[in-house]
Amino acid sequence: MTKQPLFGQRLRELRRERGLSQAALAGEQISTGYLSRLESGARHPTEGVVSYLAGQLDLAPSAFDTPASDSPLARALSIAASSQSDEAAEQLVSALHGARNESPLLRWQALWLASRHLKRQGRTDEEQGCLEELVRVADHLGLAEFRCRSWTRYARCLLATGHTVHALETAERAYELARAEELPAHDIGTALLELTAAETEAGRLTDARAHADALVELTEGGTDALRAEALWSAATVRGRQGDHEGALHCLEKAIEGVDSRVDLFLWVRLRLAGAAVCLQTAPSRPDTARDYLGQVSVALSLVGTPLLRQERLAVEVHLAFDEGRYEDARTAYDELGAEDLRLPYRDRIALGVLGSKLLIVEGHESQGVARLRELGEQARQAFRLDLAADIWRALAETLADRRGPGRGETS
Repeated sequence: MTKQPLFGQRLRELRRERGLSQAALAGEQISTGYLSRLESGARHPTEGVVSYLAGQLDLAPSAFDTPASDSPLARALSIAASSQSDEAAEQLVSALHGARNESPLLRWQALWLASRHLKRQGRTDEEQGCLEELVRVADHLGLAEFRCRSWTRYARCLLATGHTVHALETAERAYELARAEELPAHDIGTALLELTAAETEAGRLTDARAHADALVELTEGGTDALRAEALWSAATVRGRQGDHEGALHCLEKAIEGVDSRVDLFLWVRLRLAGAAVCLQTAPSRPDTARDYLGQVSVALSLVGTPLLRQERLAVEVHLAFDEGRYEDARTAYDELGAEDLRLPYRDRIALGVLGSKLLIVEGHESQGVARLRELGEQARQAFRLDLAADIWRALAETLADRRGPGRGETS
């Protein structure tokens, strides 16, 4: 099958199935420019070139006689990869459910894109199932890059669902593999990012601080999303250590480094994170938090996924409560409660704490206290001991604030 463009299409498919770059396939005998023209159909191959390329791919020359695949999954993957639309991503998710006997590499690529879409939508259960298969396929392929990237993304999902111990183990594996195989700096940095996050949630703050600072140093001078997330990670560790000023400083640097025209989703999330930190400082900075919320209001009409909308509402609950606007806080809280919550585990617990405080302020003290105790026990059982301590502290402070004559309670 040496007629073009069919030969070129099949050649490109075989190369991608094996995860080879054009330079790797070209080797020393042909140029990448010539290979590119073969794949595009602009040049016709000679018998010698066909034999050489078959050898490079460890295939018989007859492999080029099989037509290029045009499966539903391959078509959905091509459309989703070249489009930013949610509709195309949903079609890819659907195609994955019905796909059978696809090449492992094609399936890995589809799972990778689908998991990213599901994460942005906050559909955590679906994302976790997708990532579990991604890890299995990567382990089957045996390529270090795919294994590291799959474990890293899986670790992030595990952490978001409250599986701290498993997330920490998975992130450690990814980071160790990245260093052992001397993978690109971006792979090492991404694995280190998730390891830092897992250590932070596990209460290993000394290790997390060291890794966060190493990550910031690794990404120094960069302008991509990893640099911004490195600073965000450093901010999170500092916040857990009680250094809210340091946390806000790191977040401000991250915010400055992200162009809304390049990554609007991250641009919005950083500002929501900044607003949340402003409300955690002592004293809090409600004016700055409100400014960040105002900045994202227009952008949310463009990238307003259910997850982002819920993150914004959670900040609004906190802001209203902080300012003593309890009716507004209740309205926003109830609006969130009427939805399928897609917030990460820690944010869901924090929202539950605010809801408990609202109950107490509204006079339902016994219900609010019982709910705080329940949340504290949940955090303890999930090995989020620092989070459990924060909840018990919130309970003590809330009860102390409510002491005094004339206090009533309804139920």
